[in-house]
Amino acid sequence: MGWASKRNGELLRLAEGHFDLFITVDRNLSFQEDVGKFELGGVVLVAASNRYADLQPLLAGLLARLNEVAPGQVRTA
Repeated sequence: MGWASKRNGELLRLAEGHFDLFITVDRNLSFQEDVGKFELGGVVLVAASNRYADLQPLLAGLLARLNEVAPGQVRTA
């Protein structure tokens, strides 16, 4: 979508027009942005790295969280 160079705030503004939820490994996002002002929810995957081997065990928790997150909220999985 050509968003690779976008910073967090701009990225979230773009995403809210296309998606209901964002998934990230950026644990600082909630401290860097006022996520409550955006019309999409978020899930932060808390893992040792963003390698698939570290993220794969979190997928079941992620699936459970998908229906729990309302716009403007961020949860962890």
